[in-house]
Amino acid sequence: MVFSKLIDDLILETTSLSLPWFSAELCLSGTIVLMLLLRLLSVDRWVPAYLIGVLGAFAALFCSWQQFAELSQAPPASTEPLVTFTGLLVQDQFSVYFRAFLALFLLLTIALTALTGIPDHEDGPDFYSLLFGATIGMMIMASANNLLMLFIGVEMASVPSYAMVGFLKGRKASSEAALKYVVYGAGAAGVMIYGISLLAGVLGTGDMSLLSERLSLAAAGGSGGLADPEVRTAALAVMLIMVGLAFKLSLVPFHFWCPDAFEGASAEVAGFLSVASKAGAFALLVRLCLALSGGVGTEGLMLAFGIALGVVACVTATFGNLAAYNQSNLKRLLAYSTIAHAGYMLMAVSAMLVMQNSGRAADFAPEIDMSIEGLLYYLAVYLFMNLGAFAVVALARNYTFSEELDSFKGLIGQAPVLCIAMMICVFSLVGLPPFGGFFAKFMIFAAALKAGQAHWFMYVVVAFGGLNTVLSLFYYIRILKTMFLDPRPEGARKVSLPLFSLEGSYVLALSLFVLMLGILPSITTGLSNTARTAAQSIVQK
Repeated sequence: MVFSKLIDDLILETTSLSLPWFSAELCLSGTIVLMLLLRLLSVDRWVPAYLIGVLGAFAALFCSWQQFAELSQAPPASTEPLVTFTGLLVQDQFSVYFRAFLALFLLLTIALTALTGIPDHEDGPDFYSLLFGATIGMMIMASANNLLMLFIGVEMASVPSYAMVGFLKGRKASSEAALKYVVYGAGAAGVMIYGISLLAGVLGTGDMSLLSERLSLAAAGGSGGLADPEVRTAALAVMLIMVGLAFKLSLVPFHFWCPDAFEGASAEVAGFLSVASKAGAFALLVRLCLALSGGVGTEGLMLAFGIALGVVACVTATFGNLAAYNQSNLKRLLAYSTIAHAGYMLMAVSAMLVMQNSGRAADFAPEIDMSIEGLLYYLAVYLFMNLGAFAVVALARNYTFSEELDSFKGLIGQAPVLCIAMMICVFSLVGLPPFGGFFAKFMIFAAALKAGQAHWFMYVVVAFGGLNTVLSLFYYIRILKTMFLDPRPEGARKVSLPLFSLEGSYVLALSLFVLMLGILPSITTGLSNTARTAAQSIVQK
């Protein structure tokens, strides 16, 4: 009788609460099934299928945001995050922001692949099924409330990515890159699942909302530092989990897969991995860090963890920028650029942890929100500027059949729209005003500078961030020099891309968004306010 009631309650909770909030993922899952059925029935007209799925996911997420906006006007008790699927997932404006971000990026990636012709009609359903599946995994990462879902989300995002990297048939470089990606990914996954089992075993729970409380209990009666065996084991477990997240974020020293995978994969897939995987992994990293913070007696341990993330951020940004200098392949150069930008974004997480565990979290409350807000704003700008850069590479490749930097020499005379779009994206990647990347970096550096009042090392982090911004200018300018100043080699394939073509309009639209996010106060303020609302929903619990 008790078991029957338990089942009835589970079904009621799933159908009445969990599934409605999970509707965006259900739309994408249904689209995968529909595309595979169309493939089975040999129907080539599969374009409307994924468009309906993505637009349905957008509509569902828009409704979710509106519901949270209405709940925020109610009594404070109703602003608590909604826990779904018996505690496995959590729904708040932070998760809605990231899921909407991923849905938008999925739509833009699909548009790019439709314009470039990769994949072809025969392989389209398979490719888009992998693309949708990876996006669902990243959405789960953004909503994870349990260590089990942390692992499932990471693996759901990773496994389709392996296949997409090796999707170009008959290309040795693509197959080799996919194999390297699989080997590194399997190793990182093994280390991460061991860390998860270790952390759940020591703390006695996989519920991320209870990690801080259980960590405080483990530290009770001792120093709360690494001298306590349970705390030491928990700290080791967190480090092992961080291996998996660092792999997804391509942080040093777990970045080895990134340049090879980006060079071997198509530019469309490289662009997807450079943005989407970062978004899902950073959402999960922020959730995990906040879940471990705020405990009694563990502030020193988490402060040290925040400083360690700052060290990793400095090393990652520096290595990415220095390694990009001598690259001749543009995709590989942008891969190292992606590594460097992961370092910049990690500075925001480091600043958040340092201020959260400084013993004066209440005094730093606005700045803690600002650090997460800066990360969310940075990701939004990064979506357009990085995808724009990879789109230029993909569109030019269709004419030159090369992705080497030399194939872009003198392109200004044949395809000025590509050169202008690349110039806007590159200046934004550097962080020059008045482009969107300047304000994104400014917000992160401002949060890190404020965190310097909690610990002096954050001033060092800010200094490294500024130095790396200057270093990055040299190799980014080399791209523009090649496209604008170098003469077009004799016998080079002609790139004919009119301004008002679909391809030209696409890259121009992406670059204009980058520009508008820097010069239009209404758009900048609107995005900043949205990011702040999402940040406050996860911090103030």
